[in-house]
Amino acid sequence: MQITMIHDLSDINNSLAQLLKDCVASGASVGFIDPVSDNEVNSYWQNVAQGIADQERVLFVALDEGEVLGSVQLALCKKANGRHRGEVEKLMVHRNVRGKGIATQLLNALEQEAMRREQSLLVLDTRVGDVASLLYRKVGYIEAGQIPNYAMSSQGELSATVYFYKLLA
Repeated sequence: MQITMIHDLSDINNSLAQLLKDCVASGASVGFIDPVSDNEVNSYWQNVAQGIADQERVLFVALDEGEVLGSVQLALCKKANGRHRGEVEKLMVHRNVRGKGIATQLLNALEQEAMRREQSLLVLDTRVGDVASLLYRKVGYIEAGQIPNYAMSSQGELSATVYFYKLLA
């Protein structure tokens, strides 16, 4: 398994679509309601590809023999007063390979790239009580606060979200 920064999604588009569908179906807090349609999934990855082309985001994937096991994105702040920060978005790992350190490796790659880009602050949010919040704390992210009833879960219930940040060395 290797972690790779992706510039062209065309070779892995189907595998990325399957990853997103799997994460939504397994209850991950990634912004979609289950069941997610093929059109929604394809539109989402087209927007990611455009964001990469526009240099507004960076995509990392965990690949094993051409299959995407996980992914994470670094959204770059283009505001003049915010170029020192980035946002961690859509950390996803296929449910069949969770618990094997893939998410941590993806975050490490993202953080290294953020530092290479002279970013000193990362922010993210996730559903309160989500297993991801345990991971974020474990790798040094600090809780900044919570907002009740922030987003609908993939099952259609309102959930609170928790914001985290990490200062990079």
